[in-house]
Amino acid sequence: MGRGLAHSVPVGGTGLSGTKRAALYLRVSTDRQATGNQSVDLHQLAAARGFTPVVYEETESAAKARPVFERMLADVRAGRIQAVLVWALDRLHRSMPGAINTVLELDHLGVPVMSVREPRLDTTGPVRSLLVAIFGWVAEQERTRLIERTRAGLARARAQGKRLGRPRASQFSLASAAALVTSQGWSIRKAAAEWKVGASTLGEYLRAGCTENPTLGGTSRTT
Repeated sequence: MGRGLAHSVPVGGTGLSGTKRAALYLRVSTDRQATGNQSVDLHQLAAARGFTPVVYEETESAAKARPVFERMLADVRAGRIQAVLVWALDRLHRSMPGAINTVLELDHLGVPVMSVREPRLDTTGPVRSLLVAIFGWVAEQERTRLIERTRAGLARARAQGKRLGRPRASQFSLASAAALVTSQGWSIRKAAAEWKVGASTLGEYLRAGCTENPTLGGTSRTT
């Protein structure tokens, strides 16, 4: 069975100046009945907050690429979306660190995130500063743990008497960018820009199932 159709659907609204548009992001499983209630709840939340809903519906698949999610972020950056509504925080990303990083990025852009299942997540409320601070701390802890794991691996290799040669710059950059995607929840485009590698090259690298410790230069292939 194929990956399925991924699409965004504007619902209502005229696009006139002053219209507040909210992205309703649904990551759809193969059980489409399960998303029906999510859609209803999201439309009710949008109506309660006075938003014109714009539905972004993405078919879940084994692929890491999420074209509809990336399109939604592009619309946010272009100022076409003023809020992002999800049924639950885990709809934003498969991993919690990835979801947290997305919330922080959207907050930086001035776009609040609202969740049906986690109403206290609302970053427009009075506890916004506290939420952002907590999320920022969690994201920083994840980055710290990643650095600590890398350093521990380096120390272990030295203790075992392994010779640690410097990897080629291109391979080092690819591995580092891949780590941002797999461990930190960055988008492929953002990670590629950070390490100045081609987004398509990084995508092929990830699709090939390669994982690499950029410090040690050792490559493995997942199966």
